[in-house]
Amino acid sequence: MKKISKLLALLVAVMFISSCTVVRQGEVGVKRKWGKYSDTPYTQGLKMFNPFTAKIVKVPVQTENLEVALMLPSKEGLNIGAEISILYNVIPERAPDLLRNVGLNYERNVILPVFRSAIADVSSKFFAKDMHTGQRSEIEVEIRDHMDNILVEKGLKVEAVLFKSIKLPPNLARAIEEKLEAEQQALRMEFVLQEAQREAERKRIEAEGVRDAQKIIAEGLSAEILQFKSIEAFMNLANSPNTKVIISDGDMPMLMDSEPAQKVSQPQKINNERVFMD
Repeated sequence: MKKISKLLALLVAVMFISSCTVVRQGEVGVKRKWGKYSDTPYTQGLKMFNPFTAKIVKVPVQTENLEVALMLPSKEGLNIGAEISILYNVIPERAPDLLRNVGLNYERNVILPVFRSAIADVSSKFFAKDMHTGQRSEIEVEIRDHMDNILVEKGLKVEAVLFKSIKLPPNLARAIEEKLEAEQQALRMEFVLQEAQREAERKRIEAEGVRDAQKIIAEGLSAEILQFKSIEAFMNLANSPNTKVIISDGDMPMLMDSEPAQKVSQPQKINNERVFMD
């Protein structure tokens, strides 16, 4: 009798465990009773069901990453190798419709076929070089929009299509690199020319300043100022230790060495006045 009681208790425990499930964060549960899916999905928490007539199917609704490697056709007819990531998620409230119409294997049954069709339509409108330049993001957005318009009706949301890598044909890749290098050289030369122009402008302004300063000085030099400057110069010469004798008639002073001259220098004329120096 005790064995039967234990057996019944164990059976009840097994039935209880098998009749409940936990729906975790990042997923929803859809109850299927007699083969028919309910319209309202379960959110996270402990859920009870009759294991003989029903089952709860769990569907992840967090962002999924599907990586695909394939060849892209370009506008000029080239095949470009690419590795692409598709970021998508299941729309929680549309999970029952997804299970009814597509099933759990929605990546192979829906996402990949739609992706291959969309990328063929979009990439064939662009040149191969465009996939390696700034238009790459434009191609990604156009593919995503193309896919999203179809998959959203199935209960799937495409968040982004990202090009992980692009492998161009060797000759085309080399041509693009040479073109980019030539563009960089042109930009560098343009910078050098701009620097030279700025330097020339600086020198021109500096020369104009010197010219204007000399013009102002020349206009301000009168005969009286010149005579005053001459007197100052003779005063400085008189204080020199090498100056011995200064002879002047009041208008043209002259400097002479008081010691026997071994060599007399030729007179130099400074401001219309002669000065003899050692």
